[in-house]
Amino acid sequence: MSIRNLEWMMRPTSVAVIGPSNKPGNIGGIILRNMLRGGFNGPIMPVNPRYQAVAGILTYPDVPSLPLAPDVAILCTPPVMVPGLIHQLGVRGTRAAVVITAGLSEQKTSEGITLQEAMLAAAKPHCLRILGPNCVGLLIPTLGLNATFAHTGIDAGSIAFVSQSGGFCTATLDWARSRGIGFSYFISLGNSADVDFGDVLDYLASDAQTSAILLYMESIGRHEARKFMSAARAASRNKPVLAIKAGRSPAAAKAAFSHTGALAGADNVYAAALRRAGILRVNTIDELFDAVETLARSKPLRGNRLAILTNGGGPGVIATDALIAEGGQLAELSGMTLKKLNERLPGTWSHGNPVDMIGDADAQTYRDSLQILLQDEGVDAVLVLNAPSALAPPVAAARGVVELVQQADRPILTSWLGGEAAQQARQVFAAAQIPTYNTPEQAVRAFMHMVRYHRNQDILNQVPPSMPTDFSPWPGVAKVVIDNALAENRQFLSEPEAKEVLAAYGLTVVETRIATDVADAVEQARAIGLPVALKILSADITHKSDVGGVALGLESLEEVQTAAQTMLQRISKKFPQAHISGFTVQQMASRPAAHELIIGMTTDEVFGPVLVFGQGGTAVEVIGDRTIALPPMNMSLARYTITRTEIFKLLQGYRDRPPADLDAIALALVQVSQLIIDRPEIVELDINPLFADHQGVLALDARMRIAPAPQGGPSRLAIRPYPQGLEETVYLHDGQEVLIRPIRPEDQPAHAEFISRLLPEDLRFRFLGVIRDVPTSEMARLVQIDYDREMAFIATTSDTTSPQTLAVVRTMTQSDNSRADFAVMVRSDLKHLGLGQLMMEKIIRYCRERGTAEIVGQVLRDNEPMLNLIRKLGFKVIQLDGTDRVEVRMELKAS
Repeated sequence: MSIRNLEWMMRPTSVAVIGPSNKPGNIGGIILRNMLRGGFNGPIMPVNPRYQAVAGILTYPDVPSLPLAPDVAILCTPPVMVPGLIHQLGVRGTRAAVVITAGLSEQKTSEGITLQEAMLAAAKPHCLRILGPNCVGLLIPTLGLNATFAHTGIDAGSIAFVSQSGGFCTATLDWARSRGIGFSYFISLGNSADVDFGDVLDYLASDAQTSAILLYMESIGRHEARKFMSAARAASRNKPVLAIKAGRSPAAAKAAFSHTGALAGADNVYAAALRRAGILRVNTIDELFDAVETLARSKPLRGNRLAILTNGGGPGVIATDALIAEGGQLAELSGMTLKKLNERLPGTWSHGNPVDMIGDADAQTYRDSLQILLQDEGVDAVLVLNAPSALAPPVAAARGVVELVQQADRPILTSWLGGEAAQQARQVFAAAQIPTYNTPEQAVRAFMHMVRYHRNQDILNQVPPSMPTDFSPWPGVAKVVIDNALAENRQFLSEPEAKEVLAAYGLTVVETRIATDVADAVEQARAIGLPVALKILSADITHKSDVGGVALGLESLEEVQTAAQTMLQRISKKFPQAHISGFTVQQMASRPAAHELIIGMTTDEVFGPVLVFGQGGTAVEVIGDRTIALPPMNMSLARYTITRTEIFKLLQGYRDRPPADLDAIALALVQVSQLIIDRPEIVELDINPLFADHQGVLALDARMRIAPAPQGGPSRLAIRPYPQGLEETVYLHDGQEVLIRPIRPEDQPAHAEFISRLLPEDLRFRFLGVIRDVPTSEMARLVQIDYDREMAFIATTSDTTSPQTLAVVRTMTQSDNSRADFAVMVRSDLKHLGLGQLMMEKIIRYCRERGTAEIVGQVLRDNEPMLNLIRKLGFKVIQLDGTDRVEVRMELKAS
């Protein structure tokens, strides 16, 4: 739904507990006693008609008897009572409820709907928000609120924990309490009938008490993927979000039609979604809390090159092995660094990375060596290790490191091995807020958490390069091919049809012709030119090589005839039920240095269309070198996708094999991404093999499965793509042609130039105060928007070679679409040309068409030109007492 009314649940001042009793083990009674012990300052009102008092507290017989409407109600009653109680609470004025009760989705009412559906129907007229059902409850330590039946409370802290599993909640509470970890919120979602991950992430993203968000996830509902991705991407831009995702079973791949479907297991898709959302995924509860502590205490990471400093060779080797196993990179020390270390350390030091200073290294040696490593620009972080030595006390060495850490501009992690002496050193690090770990492996794992989190944030915030200008798809061609096949009630395109669709989106394909029989195959081979490849054509045969349906390098017409006859005979024996439509004949592609890749697409039941990229060929499933990505793609995301595979190392070239054209491979990914965005009829797609070498890419084989387009069009995608349909050409008062369109990440350089040309007065009007500069990180956020919840239209010149941003209007829409907050800027030298009015009219039309109830903004009182325009457009101007600004509002009605 949204964050609407969630504040009543998350910051309540009064609570009703419905269904408690004095019976031992009664869940409601346990919750009531937990609340009393927690120290909640507001009224706590038990409701149970069978008791005058529970836990010594006066108890009310029913909801209407309550002396005031509780901000939140905790329901611990039999399932059949829940819908009626929700109705009573809504009428009473309550706007939030936590439903502990289980079994609502299994039992039905006399009308034939589930009790859960009846509960939601009762809540809807009152916008009453529901956490649960079937949940452990809610803890807010800063309020002293423990509305759970957990066996223990928790301390206040700045970490929010959100879980779908009740059992995992109680285990985590116990684990965290034993380690002194506190929380800002501890939330059990249960069945998420109403409040779900998206709602909670939206709320916590802007909560000042929460510095990091931890998630335990089991699944996302089929219709919640876009909402989750939108909320997660927004939250990740504000603070670290980490997740454990349970359930790694590959069972979902069993029924897949294509190589792509078999490769894109459900867990791989979740992993891709979490990466794209900027979330760091971990595997265990230990990792979860270690990682959040590391991210909170460490300096920002700028790369993945790690230097290891140690007083013992063994710990250094263990750390190196762990780093390589995790996919990390040892820093290569510069000549100057090696020279300085040679001058400082004894001749028996390791002369490389890891830097083994030898066992007698004292505190000063640690300090000096660490100082040298921190001066090396090729070092992004340093791991400092210590093995106990009678020659150099561990605590003294730790203090020497602490002095430097506080001055360093990059992360320093520590691991002091051993027992009592090491524990004293760890306390020194903990007091100085320096990450420290019991073993080298744990320290390396923490470093790799930082690396992966840094990469995920890069995906959110990096500026992609411009799209190649020669990518101009012909969507009409693809539509005709697919529509014709659907009109014939076909589920699969023929290979030539699939290649025609790919060619319409700019992919280079091998010329392929259809032959109806053996004689026709010979004639088509004659027309194309020898040598050729011959393949069986049958909608019943997916993997042609598996049944002997492929013959390559046929150099004479006689070979073509023989191969075709043999192929028919072989398949009639191996696969007699297959309907044979004929053959495909194609030119033999001579690319001896080419790599075989696969680009594919399949439809995940939760996240919709997903892309697969990796090493191709007939052994693609055996090799298993692939990665998953979510559309839409740009060139940066495509390049990152390529780097996640093992074959990327080969694509960079080796020995006498030149590097493949990585830009061409990335563009192919972008082209396929755009194809599946434009053509919702495509259910699965395989391009295998896709040849890739220094000349570019070439699609040798392709298959597509199609179905009538589902309702909703682009909404089937987990991330809303660029809304090209909102582009519009307008004309200014001086006749200048201007394109108004949604902003794109590629616009960052032009947007920075636009802001740099604004006068200080215009910046003050836009940002409602004095502002000197817009940081690069903030600039990235201005152009990297989520089109599902934000919109920014820019006015740009028609010059595509060097476009300039002339104006921008921006809205941020509440997730329930009840309100959109706007801001607008026009370049200082382009005033009085009607551009401001055009931009405002554009955003008003957009908000009205998407059903937004109201558009709201704030304007400085002395911004007379803007106030005149606002009044002209029909906004109401509301004075804000005690401020230098006014609020402007317009109610929108669908036209």
